[in-house]
Amino acid sequence: MLTSVNFIQKNATRFIGTALVCGSALLSGCAGASVTNMSAANTPATMQAGVQSTMHPDTIYVYTFAADPQQVKLDSGMLQKLKTQMSGSSDAQQQVADADAVREQVADEIVKKLQAQGLHAVRTDAPVPADQNVLLVQGSFQTIDSGNRRRRMLIGFGAGKSEVTTSVQILYKPAGGEPRVVQSFNANADSGKMPGVVETAGVGAAAGTVATAAAAGAGLHGVSETKRAGVSADAKHLGDAVAKQISQMGVENGWISTAQKS
Repeated sequence: MLTSVNFIQKNATRFIGTALVCGSALLSGCAGASVTNMSAANTPATMQAGVQSTMHPDTIYVYTFAADPQQVKLDSGMLQKLKTQMSGSSDAQQQVADADAVREQVADEIVKKLQAQGLHAVRTDAPVPADQNVLLVQGSFQTIDSGNRRRRMLIGFGAGKSEVTTSVQILYKPAGGEPRVVQSFNANADSGKMPGVVETAGVGAAAGTVATAAAAGAGLHGVSETKRAGVSADAKHLGDAVAKQISQMGVENGWISTAQKS
């Protein structure tokens, strides 16, 4: 016959294993990005004799997306505010720093993903060569919101979520010609809806392992916050989503093979 201590230990082990497995699934499945409101314009070529030639860029130039630091929402938690104050920086300075960091991360991630597919992608904020067929990736941020890390950890399910949203324009400029928009869309990324420590501890409490549940839950969420640390991780996911959309457009227009896209 199991003693109370043995029963708790046995269920505690079971709970920790279940929490880690479920937590792993949540980490990989909840946070992410999506593309919406896609609008595809006519391709740069004109219809002649019933045949449409498609664009084929020599280089993809990725511009740093525009962002207004005043629109940046800092972490609303008291601990984060105290940390900012202790660092000696003002809210305005932190907003500028956050905006710059997200702009850099998104542009770098787009280029990285496109280069991984063997494409000639380059970051630039300068005019592009006039004698090349080029694709231009431009955009502007609508939201850079750090949310509330404490609420994400304790409550979860979207409470205190971080979020980054942007509008994107893809332009094609043929050699010697003028650039024109060929596709526009919105991209959004957030920290997801993973349950918080309170919910995790509640599951453990039902099994009679409150202390162990709370400890396991806190550890699990500590790992999750490291893996998807607010707008930094959101920026990466958003860059991935933009790169995938460009790849899809390339497949549809014949300058990216299905093998490259995968």
